[in-house]
Amino acid sequence: MAWQPLINTPNYPDYTSGANSLSGSMTRMLANFFGTDEVNFSITSKHPLAIQKTRTYSRPSDLARDVVNVRIYQGIHFRFADVAARRQGRLVAKWAFKHFLRPVHDNHDDDDDDDDDED
Repeated sequence: MAWQPLINTPNYPDYTSGANSLSGSMTRMLANFFGTDEVNFSITSKHPLAIQKTRTYSRPSDLARDVVNVRIYQGIHFRFADVAARRQGRLVAKWAFKHFLRPVHDNHDDDDDDDDDED
């Protein structure tokens, strides 16, 4: 008997995987935000047919690895498309974190405050 996917293969483009681009960027952003890839968290599925409802991870990168595998098990992508997409997502997260997600500084000594001007 030949291998069969877990779901009917949808009409998605194979290269690159959108799900892995998203999960790669999201998991890298979490690691960047916390300053480590060692972050404990759980994800719960609301899908009624899910066999395992809650999965617990100790690293965001472990979740990213699972998303690569699940897209293959579902018959949606080949591994190279998933791995390339995960890498794309990580690079996007790295760029966004460096250029946009910066610390907010609270400056209490703002001399340009116009609220008290008496003109």
